[in-house]
Amino acid sequence: MKEKESAPVDLCLEVLRRLDRAGVLEELVLVGSWCTHFYNRYFEGKAKLSALRTRDMDFLVRRPPRFKVKVEVSTLLKDLGFLPDLRPEGYVSLSHPDLIIDFLIAERGKGSEMAIPIEALGIRAQPLRFLDFLTRDTIVVSIDGLDLQLPHPANFALHKLIISSRRPKPEKREKDLRQALEILDVLRDLGRGEEILSKFADMPAGWRKIAITVLNDADRHDISRFLQ
Repeated sequence: MKEKESAPVDLCLEVLRRLDRAGVLEELVLVGSWCTHFYNRYFEGKAKLSALRTRDMDFLVRRPPRFKVKVEVSTLLKDLGFLPDLRPEGYVSLSHPDLIIDFLIAERGKGSEMAIPIEALGIRAQPLRFLDFLTRDTIVVSIDGLDLQLPHPANFALHKLIISSRRPKPEKREKDLRQALEILDVLRDLGRGEEILSKFADMPAGWRKIAITVLNDADRHDISRFLQ
């Protein structure tokens, strides 16, 4: 199936600038496929990651939220063409013809949690499993005068292995796996394999088992043996 068309970089940067000027960007972690675009800056040109950007731009809200100011994000971005879109699950996306912004939060309990109100942003965030792992040891990438928080690339890659196993659609499963393997290979090529091992050791035993199974199913026994 054809990859979804990428969103314009300039539009994404303008969203980041507005969140920064509003004083809330520092408490958000960018997650999802757009991370690969900014990881290229983080690796300082020593590795070229594939441009796997999509129209989806996902921000992770830490739990509990710790914003110092309040802002209506939908109002902040309205003149750019973003409109609130209430989803059946109860969370709110901000939809633009070229970009869809979602706010995510780590799910607690056994998967029955409804959308979580984030009063500081005037939105309702979508709770998803495994997201706490992405807020551990975050990194900061400076771009165009912005300090953008991203998951550590090892956490990002290992998380992608986990969620790839849960994707019902083959194209999404393959994209997650491709991103995970590419970043794991880059870290190892740059002599940073110990960082992968450290992050892997921090994962629950069940998650580690899933990751190893995914790697073996993908015939990447070199990485699974390295992790074990």
